Amino acid sequence: MSFANLKSNRDTIQKLVQAAEATGGGGEKKSYADDRIWKPTVDKAGNGYAVLRFLPATEGQELPWVRYWDHGFKGPTGLWYIENSLTSIGQPDPVGELNSRLWNSGIESDKDRARDQKRRLHYVVNMLVVQDPSNPQNEGKVFLYKFGKKIFDKIMDSMQPEFADEKAVNPFDFWEGADFKLKIRNVEGYRNYDKSEFAAPSALKDGDDAQLEAIYNQLHDLAEFADPKNYKSYDDLKAKLGRVLGEEAIAGAPTMRQEAQMNTPAPAPMAPATAEDVPNEDDDTMSYFARLANED
Repeated sequence: MSFANLKSNRDTIQKLVQAAEATGGGGEKKSYADDRIWKPTVDKAGNGYAVLRFLPATEGQELPWVRYWDHGFKGPTGLWYIENSLTSIGQPDPVGELNSRLWNSGIESDKDRARDQKRRLHYVVNMLVVQDPSNPQNEGKVFLYKFGKKIFDKIMDSMQPEFADEKAVNPFDFWEGADFKLKIRNVEGYRNYDKSEFAAPSALKDGDDAQLEAIYNQLHDLAEFADPKNYKSYDDLKAKLGRVLGEEAIAGAPTMRQEAQMNTPAPAPMAPATAEDVPNEDDDTMSYFARLANED
């Protein structure tokens, strides 16, 4: 929609919550450095701070975010596999299929490989940099911002508060949204976002329509992240996976233990894992695989 229609046709919190629970899709067009994408800066201790404002959907788009999955791991050949997953656009993916086969083998070393090769979840939004102490030249500019499940959970918490004295807030709203205070800490070698929080709701740029329209006109189109033409084909991905892991691994050659068990009766099969079952980087991996085991 145009900016002129945005104020009277703003997304409701209920619509965004329902979409978050139901939608899939998303992908990434570029594998090289993209100057449209903002990345936080951390100090030597691994700490970082910035204030961001998430922005509404662009004209012609239903939602202000898009999500996608990718894989990133190093194979025994020394080569890296860093590619978007076709599961992002609802198609079979060779890594997801391989991970399912590895997990369903029932062999612990195969499960370890599936863990190492699991898909990772990303979200992409438009946002305005309100404060960036490490890079003040970014302030006042519109960027794309990619993040994982932890930050998205905070967005969902703002739209679905747990307690009766908390008011639901649509953080993507120009007039009734809220700034997001991104607080990054280094916890046991990993980035931690637990202290990040939303400020009190307030109109961006004091609700000045001229300034808001100027920001709206700078929004980046998110459609490319969900466009199948920006994904490699299944065959291309499988060929690369073969180069990274070795063709024998892709062909599904039996392990030594499997060869020893070929002449013994097979146990009742457990429910097979699917590409969608592979956890993202923010999932509790051990509880995930424990849940799968209980489905036997």
